[in-house]
Amino acid sequence: MLSFDQQVLRTDVTGMPLEWIGYQDAVKLIVLGQVSYALGRVLYRLHGGVNAATGCRTEIPVNAIVATQGSHPNAHQFYDRYTPPLSNRALFRRDENICLYCGNRFQVRDLSRDHVKPLAQGGVDTWENVVTSCKRCNNHKGARTPEQAGMQLLAIPFAPTHAEYVYLQGRKILADQMEFLLAHFPRHSVLRRRLSQGKVLT
Repeated sequence: MLSFDQQVLRTDVTGMPLEWIGYQDAVKLIVLGQVSYALGRVLYRLHGGVNAATGCRTEIPVNAIVATQGSHPNAHQFYDRYTPPLSNRALFRRDENICLYCGNRFQVRDLSRDHVKPLAQGGVDTWENVVTSCKRCNNHKGARTPEQAGMQLLAIPFAPTHAEYVYLQGRKILADQMEFLLAHFPRHSVLRRRLSQGKVLT
C-alpha cells in the first residue's frame, strides 16, 4: 500500500505533462469532472458515503496520471523555446547531487550553485552557466573560471526541457509515470540517456 504522499502526474488533455499534485487535488479534479482520462496504476481508492438509494458506498480511484481538460496556453513553447525556472533543487537533481568539479556525490546540505563563468566576470544565472558544486570546490574556484582556477568541468551544463523539468521536480516517481515522461523527452536528451543506463537518483 502506497503512502498518501505519493504524487500524481497531471497532464493537459493532449498528454503534455504539467505538474505533480497530491491525492487531495487529484480527487478534487475528479469530483469536479475536470479529468478527461486517467492512465497508469491505481494509487488510491478513496471511499465516501453510502448512497441511501442503492446502499453502495462511493469509491473514487486515483490513478498515477490524470489528464485534465483543456491544453496549456503555452504548450507550443515547451518543445522549443521554453526555459524552466532555475532552482537549486532542480539543478542538484539534474547533476545527480554530484559536484561537477571533484566528481563526488554529496548530501544537498553540502552542495552549492556555481557559475561556470562567474557573475563578477559577466556570467549570468542561467541553466547553461550553472553547475552543482560542493562547497569546498566552490570556495576554491571563487570568482574564477574553471580554466583560471585550474579545475576541470566534468560535464557541460544544459537547460532541461519542460518535460525534463517536471521529472526533476518529482519525487518517488513510479515506473508508469517515468515511462510517460520519457516519451516527452528529446531523443538525444542527456537525462534520457542517464535513465536508460539506470544512473539517476529517485
